[in-house]
Amino acid sequence: MSEPKASEPDNRASRTAGRPPKAAARSVVDEYFDRLLAHDWDGLATTLAPDVVRVGPFGDTYSGRDAYVAFIAGLMPRLPGYSMERGRSIDAGDAVTVELTEVVEVGGAPIRTPEALVFDLDGDGLIARITIYTQHLGQEVPDLAR
Repeated sequence: MSEPKASEPDNRASRTAGRPPKAAARSVVDEYFDRLLAHDWDGLATTLAPDVVRVGPFGDTYSGRDAYVAFIAGLMPRLPGYSMERGRSIDAGDAVTVELTEVVEVGGAPIRTPEALVFDLDGDGLIARITIYTQHLGQEVPDLAR
């Protein structure tokens, strides 16, 4: 970023006001995954803004910390053979994208689902929105995509 000229206002502070520092952004997302995988639902809740919105891969939406934690606490323990392989994280300061692969057993066979989760953070450094994007492996590619 170039320095502003003496005659131009320095707007850098206004562009970053309310954004958590990058280290804090990655830290809260790391804490989210640690608490999620440990099934520590109270700890998970501390990473979330009270009005968090989670948009799942099917467009399913959970709004509010209590509703989201209740959903995930009911889901995770029921997933047979569940594991998660985290890949890279891309930190933009007020948003963090994490590539990962979730594995769940279906009919005794592991099914791998590559995903990207986008975490938007609020001005307090808490997770305000989680948006989940998945790849659909093993499905036929539509003609339009060929």
